[in-house]
Amino acid sequence: MDFTNKVVVVTGGSQGIGRSICMSFAKAGAKVFIFDVNEAGARSVADEIVEDGGFAEVYKTDVSDYQNVEANISSIMKENGRIDVLVNNAGIVDSRPLVELNDRDFDRVISINLKGVFNTCHSVLPIMMEQKYGKIVNIASIAGKVGGGIFGNTVYGTSKAGVIALTKGLAREGGPYGINANAICPGPVNTSMIADFKGEARANFLKGIPLRRFAEPADIANVAIFLASDEARHVSGEITDVDGGIMRD
Repeated sequence: MDFTNKVVVVTGGSQGIGRSICMSFAKAGAKVFIFDVNEAGARSVADEIVEDGGFAEVYKTDVSDYQNVEANISSIMKENGRIDVLVNNAGIVDSRPLVELNDRDFDRVISINLKGVFNTCHSVLPIMMEQKYGKIVNIASIAGKVGGGIFGNTVYGTSKAGVIALTKGLAREGGPYGINANAICPGPVNTSMIADFKGEARANFLKGIPLRRFAEPADIANVAIFLASDEARHVSGEITDVDGGIMRD
């Protein structure tokens, strides 16, 4: 899949799934713009891309801050004149039970995981509508389908369920303007998030995955780059599980 000179914005690109997504787009020829509050981590990814002959720039971004997002999107537009792909990957996990959380905890999860997706989409959508072309890929979670789980409580699941609904709405509203919007629902991914699962606990966890393995970040990136490509030009509003077969119903 060829993304030569396509302008791609990736949020939360400093590590894990986001890093792999950035690397995949860069290898396909895209101009990658990384939005992340972790500026040092994002710059490390960008440096790696540039050293490999690709293009990447970093914008320190708090996705929960609409003005910050809008200003950075405007800066990219001034420099490039278009935005072809938006991948919303930025997010946080809170695994505490609902009764252990307060309203501030709720606001923090929702403001990053859901409002952050709204902020970037709200800033980018008019651009894509004007150019009659755009691809939006949102990273949700199977937690958004089952109301949480081992890597996220009820509030985390709620935030990701919101991302799923937002994606479906974007597909409906953006379709007449040539915009595709899709979401990916990963299951457990082999990142720092599962590093503490070892021995018997890890083995028991794997038994719940039909493929008996955790996803690698590249497994998610491969689906993201497909959904953002013209190979998937007639796919929109799709919520794709990448979970090794956990969600079978």
